[in-house]
Amino acid sequence: MDNRIVEFIRGLRAAGVRISLAESMDAMRAVDTLGITQKEIFRSSLRTTLIKESDDFAAFEQLFPLYFGSGGPPLQSALEDMSPEDQEMLQMALSALSGRMQQLLDWLSSGEGPTKEELEQMARQAGVEWANNPQEGRWVTRRMLQQMGFAHLEEQMQQLYEKLQEMGMSQEAIEKLMGVVEANQEALAEQVAHQVGQQIAEQRANRPDDLHGSDLMHKPLQSLTEEDANQLRKEVQRLVTQMRSRAALRRKRGNKGKFDSKGTIRANQKNGGVPIELKFKKKKLKPSLVLICDVSTSMRAVAEFMLRLTYELQDQVARARSFAFNSDMHEISVTLSGTRAADAVTKVLYDIPPGYYATDLGNSLNTFCKKHLDSVDGRTTIVILGDGRNNFNSPRIDLMKDLQRRA
Repeated sequence: MDNRIVEFIRGLRAAGVRISLAESMDAMRAVDTLGITQKEIFRSSLRTTLIKESDDFAAFEQLFPLYFGSGGPPLQSALEDMSPEDQEMLQMALSALSGRMQQLLDWLSSGEGPTKEELEQMARQAGVEWANNPQEGRWVTRRMLQQMGFAHLEEQMQQLYEKLQEMGMSQEAIEKLMGVVEANQEALAEQVAHQVGQQIAEQRANRPDDLHGSDLMHKPLQSLTEEDANQLRKEVQRLVTQMRSRAALRRKRGNKGKFDSKGTIRANQKNGGVPIELKFKKKKLKPSLVLICDVSTSMRAVAEFMLRLTYELQDQVARARSFAFNSDMHEISVTLSGTRAADAVTKVLYDIPPGYYATDLGNSLNTFCKKHLDSVDGRTTIVILGDGRNNFNSPRIDLMKDLQRRA
């Protein structure tokens, strides 16, 4: 069970849930204390220790049954209540069907469905390795059911019904058989869907950091679906977390600074240098950031992610000022300094309407230099996000060079 919990945690991380090593160990201890015999208590112990954000509940609820579920409802056997003569007639009728349909109806009538290994093989044949989300998983499930013969099942059941009547099976026995087959049809479809979902979850867990290997890295931002965009937002959040950790580590290492010989001598005069206390010069890093972001029609999808990244990281520098432009420059620092990231970005994009063929970088830079040049000095890094499309207006390269010299 410990290995399964570890796999589950990997699956959650792959879905964008941030889980630390300490939280993973808390989950293990909770399970050891509360046990696994009562499923609801087991589920609650994992959810309480692993989930911190309300936005992550959906991922937990989606993945928990895939890792700890029963694999779908079991199939029933129609043979148990059939006489030996009826069973023989059924086998003769099934043998007259084609290989694929014979196999499917044999599964549905006997209650002995495909093994886990057979389901895994059929899922691979249906292309499960190319699926990355539930929507694509439903497509793989439909392909698997088609491979099994579900598309022709109703027609074949009618033929089986008529064949058994001709062979002399009682109407009651036939009706009972058909009822079990229909119930097993739904149960097998659920088992297939569960298997596909589990394989997709395990695949994602095996490549949690492989964003470069996914289709997202090869799609234009403008063509992302809402589900793709949500996945990319989670990647941005994870990137922010990594950058924050690295920045904190760099500051911690930099706190010692360079050895201060004069300060060391002065500090140790009072005790004659025994014991000696070393002093270091602390170097104060005060980086400053200025973001200038094109939010025209052609840049909207890209700008959203840049603004979101800026919102999350602006507290890591001494000073951050943000500007957005289409036909003219607007400061958006106040908007990005409050409320939630999603709300702040939405407000910025709403307050500055895109327009058509309205982008004017030169005019925007002119406004920036007139009103906001005080935001740029020797400690300032300027980041300009744009696509170079300026609708034949002057880009004011001279102003760009002035900013480059000043920053």
